[in-house]
Amino acid sequence: MTLNIEKETDIVLDFDYEDVIKRVVGYAIDYVKCPYETELNVTLTDNDSIHSINKEYRNIDRPTDVLSFPMVDYKKPEDFTLAEESDDYFDPDTGEMVLGDIVISLEKVKEQAKEYGHSELRELAFLCAHSMLHLFGHDHMEEDERIVMEAKQKEILDALEIYR
Repeated sequence: MTLNIEKETDIVLDFDYEDVIKRVVGYAIDYVKCPYETELNVTLTDNDSIHSINKEYRNIDRPTDVLSFPMVDYKKPEDFTLAEESDDYFDPDTGEMVLGDIVISLEKVKEQAKEYGHSELRELAFLCAHSMLHLFGHDHMEEDERIVMEAKQKEILDALEIYR
């Protein structure tokens, strides 16, 4: 797995955020039984930057906690057969399946941890798990999709012993 983590903000977390991201990403990949070596990028930023990205790519004029930019078009969540049909989803140099990009606002991590009454570590882990599921084709626009996605997020975090 190639995991590129870039921190574009001076916001400080009092734990090893890279380790948390690596653990959640690695477990999520195993959890969905991804049959390929993978590549993805995680960018940690602030509200102003994520606001700009949200406005540019989603036409939403406000900051959000996390953005996911999947590179694979799944027929259904966690269905890797489409990837087998096209080399477009693989890095030609490494052979790894390119999952996409995750952008997380560390300001939102801090705000939401306080709002929900849990640790910043748990909030960062949750946003990573949530976003990884998006990179594997999950969504939460419909009620049944939301229920499935929330259950999977909980299973991932529980398996890593990251609780509220």
